[in-house]
Amino acid sequence: MKHVYLLWHTNSNEALLGGEDIKLIGVYTSEKNAHDAQLRVAQLAGFRDHKNGFEISVNTLNKDEWLSGFITVK
Repeated sequence: MKHVYLLWHTNSNEALLGGEDIKLIGVYTSEKNAHDAQLRVAQLAGFRDHKNGFEISVNTLNKDEWLSGFITVK
């Protein structure tokens, strides 16, 4: 296995701290498994009202994904 598929959900709402709530739903061995999970989760409370918030990302194992530093804004 070289890749994993992450299922994310983002709920944008100005009432939330930072304006959005990002959830990692799960990590899957295939895009089909991630899509099947999305179909299951999309029926749950909250998710069913925000079905456009889902995203599946593909990540390569043993590879750095974040290659720059970061700053903290106060």
